[in-house]
Amino acid sequence: MNVLVFDIETIPDLDAGRRLYGLEDLNDKDVAKAMFHLRRQETGGSEFLRLHLHRVVAISAVLRSRDSLKVWSLGEPESDEKELVQRFFDGIDKYTPTLVSWNGGGFDLPVLHYRGLVHGIAAPRYWDTGDDDRDFKWNNYQSRFHARHTDLMDVLSGYQPRAVAPLDDIASMLGFPGKMGMSGAKVWDNYLAGGIVDIRNYCETDVLNTYLVYLRFELMRGKLSAAEYHAECLQLRDYLKAEAKPHFDEFLAAWL
Repeated sequence: MNVLVFDIETIPDLDAGRRLYGLEDLNDKDVAKAMFHLRRQETGGSEFLRLHLHRVVAISAVLRSRDSLKVWSLGEPESDEKELVQRFFDGIDKYTPTLVSWNGGGFDLPVLHYRGLVHGIAAPRYWDTGDDDRDFKWNNYQSRFHARHTDLMDVLSGYQPRAVAPLDDIASMLGFPGKMGMSGAKVWDNYLAGGIVDIRNYCETDVLNTYLVYLRFELMRGKLSAAEYHAECLQLRDYLKAEAKPHFDEFLAAWL
């Protein structure tokens, strides 16, 4: 079985901001400032934009298949959003993986839905609920309670909003590195400074935390034995060492 753990990073969709708020005469930085200001007025404090106003700048993944493990960010640093989103859905069409996320049902996937609409991206396998494959009637990507997409935040909280926890807290509590060097709130500033590589690296460490929490979840529900769990962790450590990338080395150093 293929398991694809994923995470995205986003910035304001400036084109949508210009169209929806009449900001055509402003430069990019000022459009974003106006969008954040309008959102603060709307919420009474938070400037976190509505999901349809996000643009994807990074998608990172851990792919665990029967014989292999891979950690990477889709596309290249210079890839445009359409390519990133297309690659994500193409991978689902090709491999039909079990998707794993932290709050993917509440953020990542809805954002990817809207961006797929913007770019006219076809994703028939992802949207199938049994019309093309009868098995998808009982286990598909769309149902909140089906395992083909396992949103760990949802599952571990028992689907109770008041019981949800941040990934950083849970990862750190379990002895994993947690957030490293950045947060989602800093992505826009890093993007303006030309730090797309740093954003991709940060996204990869986030998805590594999610993968490690997933392994612990698989141990808890009996899908992995203790020996299998430790073997999976060792395989990941060996993979990260072999990749010899600075952000992976930093992740390993922080992994208790």
